[in-house]
Amino acid sequence: MRKVKVGLAQLSCVGDKEKNIEKFSEKVRELAGMGAQVVVLQELFASLYFCDEERYENFKLAEAIPEGPTTQKFMALAKELGVVLVCSMFEKRAEGLYHNTTAVIDADGSYLGKYRKMHIPDDPGYYEKFYFTPGDLGYKVFETKYCKIGVLICWDQWYPEAARITAMKGAEMLVFPTAIGWDERQREEDNREQYEAWQTIQRSHAVANGVPVVSVNRTGKEGGMQFWGGSFVTNAFGRVLYQAPHLEEALHVEELDLDESDHYRRHWPYFRDRRIDSYGPITKRFIDEEK
Repeated sequence: MRKVKVGLAQLSCVGDKEKNIEKFSEKVRELAGMGAQVVVLQELFASLYFCDEERYENFKLAEAIPEGPTTQKFMALAKELGVVLVCSMFEKRAEGLYHNTTAVIDADGSYLGKYRKMHIPDDPGYYEKFYFTPGDLGYKVFETKYCKIGVLICWDQWYPEAARITAMKGAEMLVFPTAIGWDERQREEDNREQYEAWQTIQRSHAVANGVPVVSVNRTGKEGGMQFWGGSFVTNAFGRVLYQAPHLEEALHVEELDLDESDHYRRHWPYFRDRRIDSYGPITKRFIDEEK
């Protein structure tokens, strides 16, 4: 059997970038000590979630990938510990051009490449279009020492097309670095409904594609936002193997059986029965009768 141990770091952040980087470095060490072979960090782990406001000063948080100091630091850490790292960061690509980007680093410390977030939200408290240019690298799969990892980021979670294409490119697991939470003014029933929808859509990606899902969210209160934590791992048929608490930090290592994908795809042969000849309309914005 092919098995891989995946570590999740669900943490709160502070306003000091260097303190966050040191905190996450220490937690990566802890997870490696717990047996993790792959460690997934939450979205934009090096800072507070700055997209809750449109502020030009926040662009100073960005840095080049992989040349920047944060990527270089985690490359050295991955090599030292022998772990694969999935690191979500604010990328400065050029003057005035920025992305929400995840770097993937192999267990020998080599930089395997980056995925740039494709779907960029613009909602109250999530003003990401002010900061991020949509990704232009397409959907990516990274062949690491332990497995082939497909990376998607936060708002990408809600789009079945993104998960499908990434799985079709050979991903053996889908990982989702995330920053999402509850507005403190919301009703408790709204909070519960939102979290359940968030988990359900991602579990459905596991079911539809026959691959495990690893979703790592941040926790802690930032301004009027309570990040809802609740990071979780599913097997290749969407069964929740682990779920973190909502309001507390959490470190966890989950062992995944990659051979399960073949079992579930044979018994639920969605890939076999896809009617690819009928899917052309999916590329339209909306299907209507324009006159």
